[in-house]
Amino acid sequence: MSLRAVVTDIEGTTSSIRFVHEVLFPYARAQLRPFLDAHGAEPEVREIREAVAEEAGGDAGDLDAVVATLERFIDEDRKWTPLKTLQGLIWAQGYADGALKGHIYEDAVTALKRWHGAGLALYVYSSGSVAAQQLLFGHSLAGDLTPLFSGYFDTRVGPKRTLGSYQAIAATLELPGDAIMFLSDVVEELDAARAAGLKTALLVRPEDSPLDLARAAETTHLAVARMTDLPLERLA
Repeated sequence: MSLRAVVTDIEGTTSSIRFVHEVLFPYARAQLRPFLDAHGAEPEVREIREAVAEEAGGDAGDLDAVVATLERFIDEDRKWTPLKTLQGLIWAQGYADGALKGHIYEDAVTALKRWHGAGLALYVYSSGSVAAQQLLFGHSLAGDLTPLFSGYFDTRVGPKRTLGSYQAIAATLELPGDAIMFLSDVVEELDAARAAGLKTALLVRPEDSPLDLARAAETTHLAVARMTDLPLERLA
């Protein structure tokens, strides 16, 4: 079966980990209270406050407690869907105001455009919410890249290190696993994807990865430093 689709991670793969952890996360943390003050009565935000209270125990009306819990979850880098949804809402405001621009590696932009032009269907799978993914690619330093993508997946499909998540993605795409390539900088995610039958490639970016290419080769996943090093369009 020839390659039909590419599913890509974001952090350390298409985008700098530093951008996410040094720009996006601090921005969302700093804007937690003012955003909740301004939008707390909106249904989606009210649901998030109620989810925080249920998760941590407490009163959804106690803004101090809600903010403190969310700050703790951010510090723990917790992959919790309501938190990711709230961060996405805050980032949406930041992108709309021009305070944020999404970082995408130049080689990622080149590769994604090349693969799209070759007829490969492109998807994103990230722990960040679908809304946050669309914002990053829609307001990137390279312009609006969302027309390149056919769809997005987040933690609602399942944890990224779990076999079932990749089985669910393949089922949603209505493709056999060997027609899909998954790209990530995290070996455990790639292991789960491979167990589901997907092809895999490990991004080993010097500025983001604790590995080097020699050590990455020991993982048995195809390892590259740039997305342009993967001639996937030849497999389409």
